[in-house]
Amino acid sequence: MSPTNTITQPKPTYQTFDPDINKHITFRPLILDQDLSFLHNWMNQPHVIPFWNLALTLDQMRNHLEKTLADTHQTLYIGCLDGVPMSYWESYWASEDRIAQYYSAHPTDQGIHLLIGEPDYLGKGYALPLLRAMTTFQFQHPDTKKIITEPDSRNAKMIHIFKRCSFKPQTNIQLPEKQATLMFCHRQTFFNR
Repeated sequence: MSPTNTITQPKPTYQTFDPDINKHITFRPLILDQDLSFLHNWMNQPHVIPFWNLALTLDQMRNHLEKTLADTHQTLYIGCLDGVPMSYWESYWASEDRIAQYYSAHPTDQGIHLLIGEPDYLGKGYALPLLRAMTTFQFQHPDTKKIITEPDSRNAKMIHIFKRCSFKPQTNIQLPEKQATLMFCHRQTFFNR
C-alpha cells in the first residue's frame, strides 16, 4: 500500500515535472521522525533486501539513520512522485567516502545510491526519470563534472537503468558487503544525450 501524503511535506530541495511520466518529481531532505516508518518498510521489502542488507528492526533502523544523518559527507533524500514518498536517495561526496579507495576521486565528484521502496511503483518506468532528475540535481553544483555509482553487480535491472542515464561501467570492485560495478557519468555526456 502506498503511503498517503497526510503529513505536511517540507519544501522540496529539488523539483521538476517529467513529461515522459506526466508526474512531478521532488527530492526533499529525509526527516528522521517523519520518514523512519517509510525507510523501515522499504528496507524490509523483498526487492530491496538482497541489495541493501538493511532489513532491520524499527529501533535498529532509527539508530542506523541517526548515524547516517550525522555523516556530513552525504545527504539523504526522500523522492516523491506527485507528492507521494516512494523512494530513498543518498547523495555523497566521493572523495570523502570509502569509494575513494577504489578510484582516483576528484574533490567535486558526487556519488549516488537509491532505491524505489514502494512496490506499487515498481515496473512502471519511474526509475529512469527519477535517476535523470537526481543526476540533474547533482550537476547543479557547478564544479561537479562526474557522478559515480557502485550498484551490486547482480542488480542487472539497476545497472541497465544507470546505463540509460549515461552512466558507463568502469570496472567491478569488491566492497566489504558486495561485488559492485563502478560506473561514471560525465557532465558533458549526460547533457549531450
